[in-house]
Amino acid sequence: MNRNVIVTCALTGAGDSVSRSELVPVTPEEIAEAGISAARAGAAIVHVHVRDPETGKGSRDVKLYREVVERIRASDVDVIINTTGGMGGDLYLDPQNPTETVDGTDMVNAIERLAHVEELLPDICTLDTGSLNFGDGSYVYISTPDMLREGAKRIQELGVRPEMEIFEPGHLVFAKKLVEEGLIDEPAMFQLCMGVPYGSPADALTLLAMVNQLPEGAVWASFALGAMQIPWVAQSILLGGHVRVGLEDNLYLRRGVKATNAQLVEQARVVIEGMGAKMATPDEAREILRLKARS
Repeated sequence: MNRNVIVTCALTGAGDSVSRSELVPVTPEEIAEAGISAARAGAAIVHVHVRDPETGKGSRDVKLYREVVERIRASDVDVIINTTGGMGGDLYLDPQNPTETVDGTDMVNAIERLAHVEELLPDICTLDTGSLNFGDGSYVYISTPDMLREGAKRIQELGVRPEMEIFEPGHLVFAKKLVEEGLIDEPAMFQLCMGVPYGSPADALTLLAMVNQLPEGAVWASFALGAMQIPWVAQSILLGGHVRVGLEDNLYLRRGVKATNAQLVEQARVVIEGMGAKMATPDEAREILRLKARS
């Protein structure tokens, strides 16, 4: 069992959650304030997406990332910043003519997906290690081996720690290949993403099978969507991992009661401390992940 637990709070995501909860942060100021509040509640890491302030939809706008990151860095809290590196892989196909794309498609190359990472140099950024059918319909997230190698190399050159996001076992196979090829520095950092349609289901045996395939010395966390988010805190800790909570993955404290990010971190604290473990401080998380100390 892991007794020193890094808690990541995923603040807003890019999915269509704004219409389902008024507590999902949208503007850069709201997202930054959510991150600061989550850090005060005990999160060692905040995972940052940004949204178009007018539409609430996910965005790749570097100016929005800059405002969020600068606000968090200028605050009185110490927290590790983890920005997404996955925007720009959205492919929506016409099911009757799959050679044609339709509205919603946003496809750019591996380097363009990292424009905000290159400018802002967060402590961590995510690397989605494979393509996936995200739910029903004709939406596919695209992240090819060539794109991933190019992206991993650039992240390594920038000195940013990649958190490899694993949505199904095949992604883990390729992520380990990136490690073997020297494109991921030690300690390799894995996020096992459970319950995302149509990826790995949120069940204990699937998680155990994936954990058993992680390379020696890896640092890993996992999360599950919706009502499984808080139970998954315990599940991850029991197998030796770290945890992620937040409004990107779950909107509720309990049935019918909408959550804030800070409240979800507090719920995670109750589980962690009830298991006899403790929440890692940002400095302890930096030591585990071999990150540079905050300047």
